[in-house]
Amino acid sequence: MLQAGPELIADSERPGARTRDYERVARAIEYLRRHAANQPDLAAVASHVHLSEYHFQRLFTRWAGVSPKRFLQFLTVEHAKTRIAAARSALDLATDVGLSGPGRLHDLFVRLEAMSPGEFKSGGAGLRIGFGTYESPFGPCLIASTARGICALRFLERATEREAAAILGKEWPQAGLELDEKAARLLGERVFDPLRSPDKPLALLVRGTNFQVQVWRALVSLPFGALTTYRDLAARIGRSSAARAVGTAVGANPIAWLIPCHRVIRESGELGGYRWGIERKAAILGWEAARVDNARG
Repeated sequence: MLQAGPELIADSERPGARTRDYERVARAIEYLRRHAANQPDLAAVASHVHLSEYHFQRLFTRWAGVSPKRFLQFLTVEHAKTRIAAARSALDLATDVGLSGPGRLHDLFVRLEAMSPGEFKSGGAGLRIGFGTYESPFGPCLIASTARGICALRFLERATEREAAAILGKEWPQAGLELDEKAARLLGERVFDPLRSPDKPLALLVRGTNFQVQVWRALVSLPFGALTTYRDLAARIGRSSAARAVGTAVGANPIAWLIPCHRVIRESGELGGYRWGIERKAAILGWEAARVDNARG
């Protein structure tokens, strides 16, 4: 029998509630995408995630900001192609008039600094990295930062200190790691609600090759809700024939969400791959599209 579940009855901000909501939403999105040709009704999707129609509709709308039916429209190939074309026009226009791009507002909140070649080779020697986990709208994530900025943001399967430390230890083998859950929580609140503190831009510190950093800088310039392709991204950095290499750099992105590699899809309008799972990519893109749509309407 379908039931509401304690997380729907309790405050949605209770520890773990946001992750449980996302997990159910992700299962619903996966089901909707897999059965899109048959256009499943609300009852079928609600049954799949073991909720009543009423509670599923309420949960999904609370998380996404739109109904499940409207959300699915944002994930169609036709809608994706429209967003790609709109982004091309906006970026081309900005370039023509000498602006940094329609992502200028985003630039105010995200500043990307690359480590020097020497720092890159040192593996973080002498660097102090504070880290912790945060319950994001898209599941638990690791957030790590240095005195110079955020150096890692990774979505996790489980929000554990051991998993987070193992990830950082592999990427920054010579750095000093310190658990700092309070700092991670405060950063998480800003990261996933950047307009909350518009006067305090978020600094990012990345460790990568010159080519990777070029690609990541181009990603940061993408406007919220925009979509691009690997080919367009390659052209944007002046490497039109390097779409495959660009794809590899996109996949190596160390700072999810803030360096929005989720906004890169295939020319066909299909989502393509994502380092942290295709269903999470679909969830993020639909979530962003819903907010753009609501802002316009």
